[in-house]
Amino acid sequence: MIHPSAIVHPGAKLGENVSIGAYSIVGEHVEIGSGTRIGPHVVIEGHTRIGRDNRIFQFSSLGAAPQDKKYADEPTRLDIGDGNTIREFCTLNCGTAQDAGVTRLGNGNWIMAYVHLAHDCQIGDHTIFANNAQLAGHVHVGDYAILGGFTGVHQFVHIGAHSFTAIATVLVHDLPPYVMAAGDTAKPYGINSEGLRRRGFSAAALAAIKRAYKTLYKSGLTLELAKAQLAEQAQTCAEIGLLTEFLQGSTRGIVR
Repeated sequence: MIHPSAIVHPGAKLGENVSIGAYSIVGEHVEIGSGTRIGPHVVIEGHTRIGRDNRIFQFSSLGAAPQDKKYADEPTRLDIGDGNTIREFCTLNCGTAQDAGVTRLGNGNWIMAYVHLAHDCQIGDHTIFANNAQLAGHVHVGDYAILGGFTGVHQFVHIGAHSFTAIATVLVHDLPPYVMAAGDTAKPYGINSEGLRRRGFSAAALAAIKRAYKTLYKSGLTLELAKAQLAEQAQTCAEIGLLTEFLQGSTRGIVR
């Protein structure tokens, strides 16, 4: 299932039923799990591990050296989980020694064309990145987040689970869980109600999240006072606990 024109280093480790398309290149330190399909003209290099049942389309570059002037050929890694779709012309770089040393993409993610995941990004599960979403280094993205096309994310920004950005959003601050954002620079526009319903959130949980949003964005409270009220709300709603934990860990300040 390897096209005759593909170049696969003898040291690469391939699982069962891996397919590799025409003119693709697989490097020495690459590991590809069973059932993964690599399209034509894909370059996979560096210390890269790809899990099971992924589909990687043509002209993508995975595991190349990070675009960081401090990088000095350290054996940093790219780690891709299971069941991801990575469309055309995507670039996923390895990590750097200044951070965790690994760029991670979790499971079940849908990565559309021309997406860039820079060094040391940490992406959860079941996210959607629309065409041309661009992440700078050290960005963290929670589960089920959706980034609209041409979203740009500043380095070190954290994006919470179940959040949503509109087309051409620019994030220079952290985006809390559940929140929808749009604009350059991003402003909050309510909660991702439709996405939460589709994922089975109860009516009670949705009401609690809407209340939390109003506390954070509509009450006129300072951020510290809002955090205190949200901590009280979290005692009766587990979903709010995810929000309070995110706010406590934010170091760049939040979209507000």
